[in-house]
Amino acid sequence: MSAWSKRGSYNHEYHHKESNYVVKEYSSSVAMEERYEHKKQARIQEVVRTKMDCKYIREEPMIRGPHFLVRLRSHTVFENTSVQLFCTVEGYPMPIVKWYKDGVTLDVSSGRYLVETKGGIHSLEIMRCCTDDTAQYTAVAGNLHGQASTQASIIVKRFKEDEETCPYAWLPFTASMLPKINYTKINITFTEKFGPVFSAEGGSATLSAAMTLNPNLANLQPEAQWYRDETRLADSKWVKIEIGRGYTTLTLPNLFKDDEGLYTLRMVTKGGTAEHSAFVSVADGPPPVPGAPGAPMDIKIHDANRDYVIVSWKPPNTTTEGPILGYFVDKCEVGTENWTQCNDHPIKICKYPVAGLFEGHSYYFRVRAVNSQGVSKASRMSDPIAALDPTEFERLHAKRLGGKLDVVSYHDEVEAEGKPPGAPSGMYASETDRTYVVLSWKAPKYSSKAPMWYFMEKSMADSNAWQRINTQVPIRSPRYAVFDLAEGKQYQFRVLSANIYGISEPSEPTGRIETQELKGVPSAPGQVISTRETDTSVLIQWAPPKEPNNLIGYYIDQCVKGSKAWTSANHKPHKNCRFVVSGLTKGETYVFRVQAINELGLSDESQESAPLTVKAALTTPSAPYDVALLNCDGKSMVLNWKTPLHSGGAKVKEYYVDKRRSGTDNWREVHIPAFKERLYKVEGLTEGAVYQFQVYAANLAGLGAASEHSADFTCEAWTMPEPGPAYDLSFCEVRGSSMVLEWQKPVYSGSGPITGYCVEYAKKGTSDWVTANEKSVSHRFLKVTGLEESSSYVVRVRAVNEAGAGMASMTSDPVTAKAVEGSQEVSCVVDEKSGDIVMSFESCQMNEGSQFVWKKDYKEITDFSKGVVIKTEGSSSKLIFKNADKEDFGTYSVSVTSTEGISSSYTISAEELAKMLALSYDIRHPIIPLKSELTYKILERGRMRFWLQAEEISSNVTYKFFANNKELSGADPNKMGHDVATGIIEFIMDHFTEENEGTFTCQITDGGGKGQSSLVLIGDAFKAALAEAEYQRREYIRVKEGPHFSEFLTLQVGDDCSVTLVCKVANLKKESEFHWYREDTEIIPDVKPDLGSGLCKLPIKLFSLKTTGVYKATISDDRGKDMSQIDISGKVFDDAINKISQLAGASAAELVIHCTATGIQLQCHLKYYTSEMNITWVNGETKLSHSDKHVIGGTPAMATMEVIEPEGRDKGMYSIVIADPETSHKRTLDLSGDVFEKAFAEFQRLKAEAYAEKNRGMVVGGLPDVVTIMEKKTLSLTCTVCGDPKPQVSWLKNGTEVEPDDQYSVSLDQGRFASLTIKGVSMESSGRYTMIVQNKYGGESVDIVVSVYRHGEKIPEAKPTLTPKTIIPPKLPIEIPQSKSQAAPSPAPSAPSPAPPKPALGKGAKSPTPTRRK
Repeated sequence: MSAWSKRGSYNHEYHHKESNYVVKEYSSSVAMEERYEHKKQARIQEVVRTKMDCKYIREEPMIRGPHFLVRLRSHTVFENTSVQLFCTVEGYPMPIVKWYKDGVTLDVSSGRYLVETKGGIHSLEIMRCCTDDTAQYTAVAGNLHGQASTQASIIVKRFKEDEETCPYAWLPFTASMLPKINYTKINITFTEKFGPVFSAEGGSATLSAAMTLNPNLANLQPEAQWYRDETRLADSKWVKIEIGRGYTTLTLPNLFKDDEGLYTLRMVTKGGTAEHSAFVSVADGPPPVPGAPGAPMDIKIHDANRDYVIVSWKPPNTTTEGPILGYFVDKCEVGTENWTQCNDHPIKICKYPVAGLFEGHSYYFRVRAVNSQGVSKASRMSDPIAALDPTEFERLHAKRLGGKLDVVSYHDEVEAEGKPPGAPSGMYASETDRTYVVLSWKAPKYSSKAPMWYFMEKSMADSNAWQRINTQVPIRSPRYAVFDLAEGKQYQFRVLSANIYGISEPSEPTGRIETQELKGVPSAPGQVISTRETDTSVLIQWAPPKEPNNLIGYYIDQCVKGSKAWTSANHKPHKNCRFVVSGLTKGETYVFRVQAINELGLSDESQESAPLTVKAALTTPSAPYDVALLNCDGKSMVLNWKTPLHSGGAKVKEYYVDKRRSGTDNWREVHIPAFKERLYKVEGLTEGAVYQFQVYAANLAGLGAASEHSADFTCEAWTMPEPGPAYDLSFCEVRGSSMVLEWQKPVYSGSGPITGYCVEYAKKGTSDWVTANEKSVSHRFLKVTGLEESSSYVVRVRAVNEAGAGMASMTSDPVTAKAVEGSQEVSCVVDEKSGDIVMSFESCQMNEGSQFVWKKDYKEITDFSKGVVIKTEGSSSKLIFKNADKEDFGTYSVSVTSTEGISSSYTISAEELAKMLALSYDIRHPIIPLKSELTYKILERGRMRFWLQAEEISSNVTYKFFANNKELSGADPNKMGHDVATGIIEFIMDHFTEENEGTFTCQITDGGGKGQSSLVLIGDAFKAALAEAEYQRREYIRVKEGPHFSEFLTLQVGDDCSVTLVCKVANLKKESEFHWYREDTEIIPDVKPDLGSGLCKLPIKLFSLKTTGVYKATISDDRGKDMSQIDISGKVFDDAINKISQLAGASAAELVIHCTATGIQLQCHLKYYTSEMNITWVNGETKLSHSDKHVIGGTPAMATMEVIEPEGRDKGMYSIVIADPETSHKRTLDLSGDVFEKAFAEFQRLKAEAYAEKNRGMVVGGLPDVVTIMEKKTLSLTCTVCGDPKPQVSWLKNGTEVEPDDQYSVSLDQGRFASLTIKGVSMESSGRYTMIVQNKYGGESVDIVVSVYRHGEKIPEAKPTLTPKTIIPPKLPIEIPQSKSQAAPSPAPSAPSPAPPKPALGKGAKSPTPTRRK
């Protein structure tokens, strides 16, 4: 070994774990010598691969340099033609491709070249080639893992010129010299496509596509490439791809939100690509606990080194959950299943450096989110990452030994030369975060073979106080992450290189490097605009936030208009400012909003978009077709054509017609203004000329494509006697064996009027025409019968006049004799309630713009003057005859536009119509059946009740009562009413007299029904009824002549806001008793009721919700008992509170300030206050509510609002508003400036005094007032003291401090139990003893009188002198400890708290005199 190794100065901790020498024998031939350098590099790479396999567990996605899947191909083209070069490259990160022409960067800004990039497919197109474009073209792809290139040549020949010598004949391939290669064009048509997928975490999804290839050659199958958001996918444990001939399938077996995105299938051929895309949405799975957030996603590993990595992720959306409080990062070593948490406390940003890794070990990482409800599920774990020195393999070198051996080893392992290294240079920060910086530098030129390492030093900016960072672990690579820095501070760094011979000079310090400060979440995105896409999706676009603050992406929320139930449209941050929201309900109206995301979380929501109804975006209509000639007079032609098959989502508004002479190419518009009808007369034609025509249709989206040109039409006047062709053939009521055909009258009628029409039909694809009607029909519709179900037919119509059958119409479009699935027929009934004749139809299909069209005899109904009404609701429509007559028979049909031919009809014959008219009359003129006719009953006080009972009445029933044809009034004292449940209608006559003899009648009207019943009361029947009524009246008066209420209970509010119950009683006597009750519990008032005056009052003290309830008053004696009650709740209570608010508000004084130990209290004195009053406290424009910060309350004489622990931001204009339904009263106080400062100072003083009072030294029990003791005994005065901090205790005798000696002993045990012990008391020991307890917050002194008597003397009577405690004030100023956890000091208690139990006295004599203090 080398000398430095033998000296033992080499530190083996810095040595690599392994030293492998790989030896390979080479041939000594000259040819092998020339390839030696290439072999040397190959051996180094082989060692690297071997060590990677032995030491690290890595997966392919971790390092992916560029690799060309499809390389450029050479082309030979002619001048003025276009040429395209294609290549496909893969790598991670996605490589960037640059184009070169003959080694010079291609100038794409010249406009001659079109460069396109889509995913990994790159193309270069030259639109019009010239000879200057003959060159060698190179595509260079690069990412941080390396570069790759591919070349091709383009040779441009002059048209029909002999081949010239190619300047690129030296290329190592012969393709450049070959003639143009014509690749087989493979047309790919997708027969099955995958649609949007909506799933949740933990589920699975499969995307499948099938296709046809033309031609389908076994050796020229296209390559299927799958992408997610333009990132190429490959087989892994998360993605399974299956490819077959004519199909491909992508399966996501275990979905995470990382899998959400736009999935694209590209079928790549040498002649181009075919692709299809759809969105896969992955929602949050069920949380571990209700309300927990969704899992984070997109875990990335940055800056992996030998003992640390930096983990980043993206936050979840929190549309329906609480805000994120932080995240936990977990790690797991590859090969184990032991997940450990990396951080003790949740971190709030989406990036975290994980240190403490073991070199050479590989790890997985995952992240969990935390909110107030709990912890989320874990994210998908990251790809495995190895903790290793990124420059380890850069230190490999090769050395030739003996001409045949090549040794690959580390620079560290070779013999060293005794010289220290030079200083590093070029130090800079490659990444800066809040608490760490990643530094990189340039290694010094180093020729020694001894191992070299680095020391790092840091210093606060401009302090020049350098501190060594890596004192334990050497740095082997020129890159290092410094952790545990202060947020928002400026630092400088420098680096020193070292080997076993010494340390270099430090490098130049870096400039000021400032760690990042939290800038907060991004500002809200700008205006959100939604536009239609398809009938289930909407395109959302928005303006980026003005303050992006390291923007990660966006979350989009959707909500049905008016519901406020927001849901997430995406569950993975979207990077662009446009997004297609899929899976919406067609016809529903939505609003959208957007939130921006960065490492700290989500921004505020953007403003909501304008409401948008989901439906397909408008497109131009398809081309009209089948242009037909209907008439020609030699100078003009009448044309007709068929409506476009596809309207483009909007009604076709107009048409345009072009013409040209047959055999020419130039089309000319035949008219300037557009027209709406499909019948147009082209004028100004040349007689005998042959013309062709084409038609365009237009809608709101624009002009559609042109129709195919018509057949050749010769401009010759029609003179044949037969009619011209009918036109506009249409079908309805298509069924399995029949269909109804409609058409329009020919424009050319021939030599005479048209007398009828013949209809012919044939099966599609045949010319076997069959006449549908033996006799011509005069109307322009016909039901064709006898068809074969599911067969397709074409139809044509001929008009007939006296000269015979005319020209056939243009053949109709094919129609299949098969009813639309789910189609229904028209029903016709008479409404049981209204008597209307109603035809109803329910459509099984309804699309946007669909309308019901009702016809009579296949002519649209437009005359509604006879009471015909059409009502349409949703998918049903009704044709209602309000005033049908006998002429309304016929065939009524209905069709639904914008559907697959939904239609039906119903034929009403004259006989059926007559029956329905009779039934309608009976329904409209019903007789209300009665269970009982009008009768009477005599009630209490002689009142007469007339009543009847109907079988059934509705709530809309009306009725009248008559006596001798004179209508009776139901006003007081009479009463009139009904009961829908029983069908009873009644009239109560308060006073029945002789004048009421005669006939009583009740007339009832209920809807269209009527009823009547009469009662005759004359002669003896009347006399009997009158006698009974008078008897009942007299008996009532006799029985009821006792005490009673002349005025029932009422609630009165006085001017002083007092609330009183008041009533009046009458017909009393001496024995009458009056009682008050509340909720059946008797109330004994302070003042007995004044029965002499009859006025009784019950004051309700402190009126509030607590005093509500049912109050009752009774008056009774031997003649009977009467009662009155009132329910003080609901409206009665509210009215009283409103009256109190009105009076109290008018009496409200101006606001005054009252400071307390807890805050600043605003007081408003008024006549009365209760919390049920409508009182509002306002600070500026902000309404205050009761909280820990603002305590709202009061006493019966004032309303208060206290600002707890006031701060500067609590300054402002405070107001109290006392409102009632009629007016409001407002009082205002400006709590700012000197007013606030004085109040705040007073609050601080009171707060300090309260704190001092709470914590000062105090005696809490144990001392007597007077002690009598016999001489020579031992006296022990013991008590309990308290205070914070612990107080000091001193004792005085007659004002002089007691000095401890053999007789006097003073102790303070545990800072709580103080005692004074006097041994062998004598007569001199008598006197007044004072105990002083004191700390920095003050204290108090207590006096004890000690009386000593001699043996044999009578014990003197203890006469204590009541001397209060003397309070010792605190030291000023009072200091209150400031602690985050310390609660605000409470005010001093108004009364002393109970003393704790007294401790036992010492071993000396106990006091014979009991104490007075408890």
